[in-house]
Amino acid sequence: MTDIEIKNAKPKDKDYSLTDIKGLRILIHRTGHKYWQFRYSYQKQNFLFLNKPLSF
Repeated sequence: MTDIEIKNAKPKDKDYSLTDIKGLRILIHRTGHKYWQFRYSYQKQNFLFLNKPLSF
C-alpha cells in the first residue's frame, strides 16, 4: 500500500479496504471517506483499532 494508491482509491458501491502485510489497512467507505484500521491479536483475542478519517 503506497501513498499514491491511497490517494487514488475511489469509492465503490460497497466499502472496501487496501491492506499491507502487517495488519494496517485503509477502509474506503462508499461515501468516499477513508479510515485507518489496525488489526492485532493479544492472547488469542482479536482487536480492531480505528482512527480518525484521512484528509487529503
